[in-house]
Amino acid sequence: MVLAMVASVVLVSLTIIVHYEVLRMTSLILPRLTMVRPRQRIVFVIYAAFLAHTIEVYFYAVAYWLMEQHFGFGNAVMQVGNPRQLDFEDLVYFSTITYTSVGFGDVVPLGGLRLVSGVEALNGLLMIGWSASFTYLCMQELWPQHVRRKRH
Repeated sequence: MVLAMVASVVLVSLTIIVHYEVLRMTSLILPRLTMVRPRQRIVFVIYAAFLAHTIEVYFYAVAYWLMEQHFGFGNAVMQVGNPRQLDFEDLVYFSTITYTSVGFGDVVPLGGLRLVSGVEALNGLLMIGWSASFTYLCMQELWPQHVRRKRH
């Protein structure tokens, strides 16, 4: 359980750093895109946020894989209805449905990974909210330019 708590703290810290840096770089690049139409700049913001979330999902998938393979969490995640050793692709899937709080229930964590996956769901909700807020602020600035440009 201690390893799961440490892993959770490390993963939350990494995701916050990645999210902050991706959004910071996006906010630095956005004003320089003056030759790009507002519509494309808004799409750029969405792609940047999506990139951050993808990196974060993969952090958790790698952590699940490492915990299963190297830290004694053998068979820490199982697939319901088709018990088998999960491969990395399955762990990316599990991480994605956990991060987004979809939670289909076809893959379930066992042991200490229950804590890590619960933290991932909370972390994902926070990061998605952060992205939504950032996108809103960018759209608030760019949307009037889009409307003005369209009228001319």
